[in-house]
Amino acid sequence: MAVDYAVIVLYLAGMLAMGWWGMRRAKSKSDFLVAGRRLGPVMYSGTMAAIVLGGASTIGGVGLGYQYGLSGAWMVFTIGLGLLALSVFFSARIARLKVYTVSEMLDLRYGGSAGIISGVVMWAYTLMLAVTSTIAYATIFDVLFGMDRTLSIILGGAIVVAYSTLGGMWSITLTDMVQFVVKTIGVLLLLLPIAVIKAGGFAAMKAQLPDDYFAPLGIGGQTVFTYVLIYSFGMLIGQDIWQRVFTARGDKVARLGGTAAGTYCLAYALAGAVIGTAAKVLYPHLGSPDDAFATIVKDALPVGVRGLVLAAALSAVMSTSSGALIACATVANNDIWARVKSVAARRRPSAGAAADGGPAPATEQAGDAAEEHDEVRGNRIFILLMGLAVIVIAIALNNVVEALTLAYNVLVGGLLVPILGGLLWKRGTAAGALASVAVGGLTVVGLMVSLGVLANEPIYYGLIASLVAYVAVSLATKPTDPEVLAAWRARLAGRADGAADDDPEEEEEEAGDTAVSVARVLAPSSVIGRA
Repeated sequence: MAVDYAVIVLYLAGMLAMGWWGMRRAKSKSDFLVAGRRLGPVMYSGTMAAIVLGGASTIGGVGLGYQYGLSGAWMVFTIGLGLLALSVFFSARIARLKVYTVSEMLDLRYGGSAGIISGVVMWAYTLMLAVTSTIAYATIFDVLFGMDRTLSIILGGAIVVAYSTLGGMWSITLTDMVQFVVKTIGVLLLLLPIAVIKAGGFAAMKAQLPDDYFAPLGIGGQTVFTYVLIYSFGMLIGQDIWQRVFTARGDKVARLGGTAAGTYCLAYALAGAVIGTAAKVLYPHLGSPDDAFATIVKDALPVGVRGLVLAAALSAVMSTSSGALIACATVANNDIWARVKSVAARRRPSAGAAADGGPAPATEQAGDAAEEHDEVRGNRIFILLMGLAVIVIAIALNNVVEALTLAYNVLVGGLLVPILGGLLWKRGTAAGALASVAVGGLTVVGLMVSLGVLANEPIYYGLIASLVAYVAVSLATKPTDPEVLAAWRARLAGRADGAADDDPEEEEEEAGDTAVSVARVLAPSSVIGRA
């Protein structure tokens, strides 16, 4: 085990070192929150795959394979399908908006009145996603070191908070790329073939297990449908996913890199289910399906390889945890705290303009530089604060599945309709969006209280209620101001001059694609037809 311990310790030290290196690159708000919007296809696809394939996809995916066979792949498979849909149909539009949060997109589309409620919903979702990811450290460190649950959460959470706070999205991007490589080697190239060989091959597996283990819908058609509603649609609108789209260098990177990441997710889903099925042959009487991953790693893998595969599991948890953490902090700072400060500033009497007609240019430039530095520092503080909150909640929380289900149900039930409606239906209004968020969110919460958090009905009826409220209220209220819609279309086409950050190199690279981008945006009916 000494070799395995050395692998894990070196891996954790490497994550902290990359956080320190990323700090040197994070000089502006754009660098800190969206990696300067400069990621190419390789970095983009690797980090996108890392963020969506977390502990639930790795440990949970193997557990579902242990319980249901090959159909246990459906949970992770629907994540991949959602990422493919986002990349093919929406990522180019999203990347051209040059915003930092989903709520900023809603403000642009509906005229600045829909962002605050959506910000609170998105903050709650990203917070719970970070919490559930952080809890997974307890399982991994228990397997590795027999460590106490609370200490495990503090150790794992502290490492993620440290490198995320230091370098923001640059640190997270660098660590996610390493984590993507480690997961690929550990799970796909090592654990998958070794597990199948240990189980005697596919023929032996099929001979020893019921036929349901190899049926495409052995997990149940209704369960698959629910996975599509929660996870596929969740991929379309989550702040943690959109924030990665914002890091793309241009339209083509967002579309092609995301498509590659989505395809990778499909392969990862099948691999997890096969590993779980092999574990069922090797260890048919485990106390819990979620023990399958740890058991097969401890008992079936040689020294050294075992450490690398456990590092792969740890990397899966860290990539999702860090992505959710920076998303949570970004929403808290930009969508909630910034609005509170803005309201407070409007209520205070103005200090008055300078009598000499304004500051000199040199003073103005110095002030801009200081403001940029303050924004980076402010976002660092919010990551630190949110990280501490995540660790405390993770220590106190026990039921991970219910917390994650609650987060996804509220997200999809409250925000899916107004976000997709804003992208696809020009008649949607701010009042309709607010009604959709409120009605959908309350319906989901109310039904979860009455029927149980894990029931399927809350998300079904929540989406229906959200859609009805959005359409009815939008048609009953005054259409969105034409000037707002014109500015929205210009922003989608990449023609707006009020982008959230100005990177001259990126503008030069994307200038040649403007005509193609405009053509795509002006033909939304084709997108709707394909969807």
